[in-house]
Amino acid sequence: MRYDVVTIFPEYLEPLKLSLLGKAREKGLVDLHLHDLREYTFDRHRTVDDTPYGGGAGMVMKAEPWGLALDEVLAASPLNAASEDSAEGAEPAEPAADTRPLLIVPSPAGAVFDQAMAYELAEEKHIVFAPARYEGIDERVLDWAQESFRVMPVSLGDYVLYGGEVAVMAMIEAITRLIPGAMGNPASLEEESHTGGLLEYPVYTKPAVWREREVPEVLLSGNHGAIARWRRDRQIERTLERRPDLLEAYPVEQWDKKDRRFLAERGVHFANPAKAAQKKAKKSPAPQADTAAQADTAPQGESTQPDTAQPEANS
Repeated sequence: MRYDVVTIFPEYLEPLKLSLLGKAREKGLVDLHLHDLREYTFDRHRTVDDTPYGGGAGMVMKAEPWGLALDEVLAASPLNAASEDSAEGAEPAEPAADTRPLLIVPSPAGAVFDQAMAYELAEEKHIVFAPARYEGIDERVLDWAQESFRVMPVSLGDYVLYGGEVAVMAMIEAITRLIPGAMGNPASLEEESHTGGLLEYPVYTKPAVWREREVPEVLLSGNHGAIARWRRDRQIERTLERRPDLLEAYPVEQWDKKDRRFLAERGVHFANPAKAAQKKAKKSPAPQADTAAQADTAPQGESTQPDTAQPEANS
């Protein structure tokens, strides 16, 4: 994976050379290139911003420094070789894959970054980050960039930062740790928060008693089945308390009987999918012809769709 970051504060990204991410660089798993945007200016003040057309508060980042920086990044992209090989070869039977680098622009107006997106981005070969400052980048840069890049505005959440460098650091860390070989223990990825759709269970280490607080007895029992159940219950409980939105989005079919019983004890119940479908049909009956057609194709008494409401909390 190659990362290019164009920024007016390249020193901001120095922490990316530390810890496991630094080791991933040493192993050659990631290749990080930092570009100082001010190096692409020609006045003695190295100006990268100017007043906005139409008036308004703040300053806007100028187009030309960004254009020159992205020209250089594009010329060095490892995807160029793949693109040239595809062009020289015979006409492919299937549409060729889009080999343009991915340009991520941190922006409050972008799609919200999450673990699922991190997994998708970990499959990329070349990601370029364009963290803006001030009021943002001249919009013409993003319009122009779409000719050579796949432009993707991304947000860390519904808040605004001084600049996009913090967002870039967070995304690079989240993406890199999903690259095979970048984690010391790959099994850690399987049980952490968000990977399976729920938050991670609480963890403990020695000593067994600390300041009169004891480690849950089940974790000392050696009963792996009981430990697995306890951890699963704690995941569900923690998600219900802290992120009920994740619980509502969790696929209904993935709850087993013990999950459902545990949730029912906490006031969360699941409707029978078949009954839910029947109620829905009664409220909005389909035309006779459609009903007949469905009768020929759908198994009697069964519904192929889960309860539309997902888990519902009773008040």
